[in-house]
Amino acid sequence: MNIKRKLQISSIFLLIGILAFGQSKDADIKNFLDSLKSSNFSGAILVAHNDKIIEKKAFGLASIEYGIENKLDTKFNIASITKMITAVATLQLFENGKIELNVPVGEYLPNYPNKLVRDLVTIHQLLTHTSGNNNFYVGNYLQSDKMKYKTISDFVPMFANDTLLSKPGTKYNYSASGFVILGLIIEKVSGQNYYDYLKKNIFRPAGMINTTELEIDSVLQNKASGYTTFFGESDVPKRNEYYLSKASPAGFHYSTVEDLFKFSKALRNGKLLKKSTAELMFGPKVKGYSTNLGYGIDIDLRYNQTIQGHSGGWYGVRSELMDFMKDNYTIVILSNIDDNGKTGASGVADFFKELIAGKRNKD
Repeated sequence: MNIKRKLQISSIFLLIGILAFGQSKDADIKNFLDSLKSSNFSGAILVAHNDKIIEKKAFGLASIEYGIENKLDTKFNIASITKMITAVATLQLFENGKIELNVPVGEYLPNYPNKLVRDLVTIHQLLTHTSGNNNFYVGNYLQSDKMKYKTISDFVPMFANDTLLSKPGTKYNYSASGFVILGLIIEKVSGQNYYDYLKKNIFRPAGMINTTELEIDSVLQNKASGYTTFFGESDVPKRNEYYLSKASPAGFHYSTVEDLFKFSKALRNGKLLKKSTAELMFGPKVKGYSTNLGYGIDIDLRYNQTIQGHSGGWYGVRSELMDFMKDNYTIVILSNIDDNGKTGASGVADFFKELIAGKRNKD
């Protein structure tokens, strides 16, 4: 069978449930997931309703070379969903009185090498991608030696002295660099290594036993290899290690569908943040490229109900965490193959958005 065809989900699968008049959403979801068994989706999907898991299934291969199947406890790279975790860590320190949101970076990092960032950029701007910092992952990072990134500070030379894309606070520019700066601040004010802080204050309280950062050459059971089609442009998928490094505060942790569900539930139910702080995080603050943003979280207002969460996409990685706030559904989609934004995991996400939240009514 043609490989390109294998990497696509037939549009007929995306209509199952939407056209199934008289059935409940839960039945439509079950039918849809059953249909994916004969499709080309590779990854795992979890569906919860009212904080109870109602469906969870794995599809495709964790290793194409060795024919190893994905399982429900397979660890996938989650790309930028990491930013949402970093935002929670930042807001924990805010509610504990260790960070203020509207003071400049220099208050916490007096030796940060970029004076403009040090003097003018605030924590609020870093959390909302309005600091003017760039997205270093699409710059020199691609040609760099990925093995050299061991600590958060190791990422800083790639962007610290770059010219800002806009005056701080004036424009949305998606910024991985800004979230690395947040990681530096987390380390400074907490007195802990960033990775250790997450383990102690987020992963353990939420019960996320399968979420961690990994070195590129780490050997770990039940870890999915990533395969890139260069976002749908290639018929032949290739392994993606060249494009990965150890996780930074902006991306690339590994997790499972159940761990990300636990994270969502713990965040919404007051286990990670106080109710008032969570409401601050979830409140729409700026308009991004397509959705609104709170603090490190997407607030999608384009449908008939609010969808909040975060997506992740990179070479050989596609992930989605979505909370449907009116009907109380949580959807987690993790895939080890990228796509063109319409097929693969993106097509699966679109199915759930339209089924649960209604047809998109604005852009």
